[in-house]
Amino acid sequence: MKQYLKLLDDVVNNGTVIGAERTGNGTIGVFSRQMRFNLDDGFPIVTTKLVHFRSVVHELIWFLKGSGNIEYLAQNNVHIWDEWPYKAYLEKQGVKADKEFFKTKECKGGMKEFSSRIATDHEFALEHGNLGPVYGVQWRHWPDGKGGDIDQILQAGEMLRLDPWSRRNIVSAWNVAEIPEIVRSGGLPPCHCMFQFKVWPDKDGNPSRLDLDLAQRSCDTFLGVPFNISSYSLLLSMFAHVYGLKPGEFIWSGKDVHVYLNDNIDQAKKQLKRKPHPLPKLWLNPKVKTIDGFTFEDIRLDGYVHDDALRGEIAV
Repeated sequence: MKQYLKLLDDVVNNGTVIGAERTGNGTIGVFSRQMRFNLDDGFPIVTTKLVHFRSVVHELIWFLKGSGNIEYLAQNNVHIWDEWPYKAYLEKQGVKADKEFFKTKECKGGMKEFSSRIATDHEFALEHGNLGPVYGVQWRHWPDGKGGDIDQILQAGEMLRLDPWSRRNIVSAWNVAEIPEIVRSGGLPPCHCMFQFKVWPDKDGNPSRLDLDLAQRSCDTFLGVPFNISSYSLLLSMFAHVYGLKPGEFIWSGKDVHVYLNDNIDQAKKQLKRKPHPLPKLWLNPKVKTIDGFTFEDIRLDGYVHDDALRGEIAV
């Protein structure tokens, strides 16, 4: 994962500081960068700190379920999205949930209680666990303008099967018309906003190898990008598995690439002193034949060697 460390170093040491950004934390960042990961070299996951692959898998399954409600995540003890609905819940109660409040023990205890209730009280989850029409909703239920919706994931699969050479095999999460609804719901407009598949032929001209390019508009390089790398490498591997192709390159195309000016900057500097370990191998259950057939138990990472976890602050 030398590419990732090179990107992190670029941000920390060559970036420009912007103090007046949305979260109030301030960032240091660069604009428009790319990384390429060949899956022949092993599964792309950051090794210079722990990346919770369990959470990566559950989050991707949640996306593929087409849901914008964190109930599934809470029920599976995954809390990477808790801050946004919790903030919306507090603000409905008249509580000022600013960045200082999120540092308090009161907030941490309250959020734990909130997540527990989301996991166990379905009616409460329906009312307070919704992030709006975010990733999975757009992937599986993009409005068609005629009262129905479009399943972009199934559409992408059909294109791989019937028209593998197409240059139009794109899945988008950036629905301009529904961004205001996401914000009103307390969600976060999609950061990783579209991806595109590319099929390459073998020496006989038959579909053989599958690449995936992700376009990410906003890139929290310390906290979020390691998740994004593994998540979309997993998605690429799952599609290749189902449609009889070999996973090729995952290409990450980042736009606003930054680190927040809170404790994350110090943690990033610690990480830059570490050396990468060999990459692990991904195992997918050969019995799974459809994208929707994958469960958590069908996905495993073997040989993941990593350095200690580095905790960071989420900027909400």
